[in-house]
Amino acid sequence: MRLAGRGAIVTGASQGFGQAIAEAFVREGASVLLVARTPGPLEEARAALAPRAGAGQVVDAVAADVGERSGCAAIVERANRVLPDLTALVNNAGVYGPMGRIEEVAWEEWVDAVRINLFGTVLMSRAAIPHFRRRGYGKIVNLSGGGATGPLPRFSAYAASKAAVVRLTETLAEELREDGIDVNAIAPGALNTRLLDQVLEAGPDKVGRELHARALKQRDEGGAPLEKGAALAAFLASAQSDGITGRLLSAIWDDWERLADRRAELQGSDVYTLRRIVPRDRGLGW
Repeated sequence: MRLAGRGAIVTGASQGFGQAIAEAFVREGASVLLVARTPGPLEEARAALAPRAGAGQVVDAVAADVGERSGCAAIVERANRVLPDLTALVNNAGVYGPMGRIEEVAWEEWVDAVRINLFGTVLMSRAAIPHFRRRGYGKIVNLSGGGATGPLPRFSAYAASKAAVVRLTETLAEELREDGIDVNAIAPGALNTRLLDQVLEAGPDKVGRELHARALKQRDEGGAPLEKGAALAAFLASAQSDGITGRLLSAIWDDWERLADRRAELQGSDVYTLRRIVPRDRGLGW
């Protein structure tokens, strides 16, 4: 019960990975405020999770758009009112956005994907940071994913926004270091969620034959377990990760479960960060 007595906001929590995070937090003893745009599925998720809460735990929900500043302010105000001790924010809400060549996709859809993925993360963080700063403690966990670490043709809005989320994470970590607020990003792995369904429905002509083939294989093999990424989010929201900040962690590939023992080695290093590769890094003399 490493989150006992703590409260957390989880955005995009009505289904998929966000719902798995909320379930993991409740299982670890936290109170949670579930956030999503669509009231119906959100209430279903709340109703399913509420019976799993123990004595003193709160499971609440609010329908809001994290891409709107007024909505984010209302979310944090609600969390402060209903949760026993708000200490964590999980910025999970996100979309793939338009799929296809950059010059062919609808511009409005491209912009909306950035609004949700990047601006939603910024606005929720802006709304929560004053509360965390006043109490001298807080945890912000951002969702990045594979779109941040390499090119993702035909998903340009997603890739650009998720790469921006990682640099935002690193920047806020430095900005908030003296305030006791840890900011990290996680890559949960290739998940079999509604986003995968959207890729399969779009077809190879829109997303590319290679990526579509990978998506089919992922669907058939089961993808990365939701529970693994949710456990990483719980770790980053707990006291076990105090002082670990400014990192992009892979739930599947990184040995994050023993990261607390390597806290001193992380300090001042660029391990688990995104950096430019120069010739000498590859043994080249130019």
